[in-house]
Amino acid sequence: MQPSPLPQPLRGIVPPMVTPLADPDRLDVPGVERLIDHILGAEVSGLFILGTTGEGPSLGYRLRQELIEVVSERVAGRVPVLVGVSDSAFAESVALAEFAADAGVSAVVLAPPYYYAARQEELARYVQHFAAASPLPVFLYNLPSLTKTTFEFDTLRRLIETPNIVGLKDSSANMIYFHGVRRLVGTRPGWSLLVGPEELLAESVLFGGDGGVCGGANLFPRLYVDLYRAARDGDLARTRKLHDDVIRIAAALYALPGHGAPVTAGIKGVLACWGLCRDVLAEPFGPLSENHRQHIRGRLEGLGESWASAAAAAATKGEPAVSATPDRMASAARDPMSP
Repeated sequence: MQPSPLPQPLRGIVPPMVTPLADPDRLDVPGVERLIDHILGAEVSGLFILGTTGEGPSLGYRLRQELIEVVSERVAGRVPVLVGVSDSAFAESVALAEFAADAGVSAVVLAPPYYYAARQEELARYVQHFAAASPLPVFLYNLPSLTKTTFEFDTLRRLIETPNIVGLKDSSANMIYFHGVRRLVGTRPGWSLLVGPEELLAESVLFGGDGGVCGGANLFPRLYVDLYRAARDGDLARTRKLHDDVIRIAAALYALPGHGAPVTAGIKGVLACWGLCRDVLAEPFGPLSENHRQHIRGRLEGLGESWASAAAAAATKGEPAVSATPDRMASAARDPMSP
């Protein structure tokens, strides 16, 4: 499969796709295909698989490889596919990058090794060795809440000069850090700076960021594309309105009481309501409880009543659907398989 060319810099919305599962260790291939079609219908700029939202670290190597193959075949070069290859074992990260290259993806994404906390000198050497071994361009993934390590500015200054490293996904939720990185990347034309937290998408783009890798774009990809474009174009009134929609969605759907992975669980719960995929997570979580399903259905109904400006998408009988109205969203929440 011929990969889509990777723009440098990569700009826009690159949804971090959840991984549809039939059970905790088995891929839901039809669900993957439906979800890809749902997301790619909104003019996103790429697709990121096997990240945090995609439960990459919780999935076995066999399943990761199967997902890479299924996604590459379904995307068929329409957008760049980025694959998370983060692992506590250097050799496994390199092996997955090589597999991804053979499957026809466009780039890989690497977080710091997350079992032993590396010092900055060790981290820089680790990443440079990986970049030299990787057959694909490399995005760095700053996720200190889970990896215990931050790409500090002096380290980034060195890594920005490494030819095969082409960007950073920053999920620190720290705008002081973002602005520091933004000043650094000005020295390397073609470097991408993308943010993870969707609550910071508008602000980051207004201040020179290149876009977002936002979990909610699994659900409402058009909304996030529209928000990115409004901020990019300096349309402050529209940016403010769409940003408020994003905040309402995040508050309504991601706070799943008593769940250890509330964002991924909330996204999968909504997708299950719409008939796109099942609400199964990898171990140690498994399927959602009935209480969690009822909670999500209630939040969806409330969301459907309260907003109408975002271009949402639902599904009927497992097929991708057209944009939804608030009434259609509420109906889908009550009976996700109704026409």
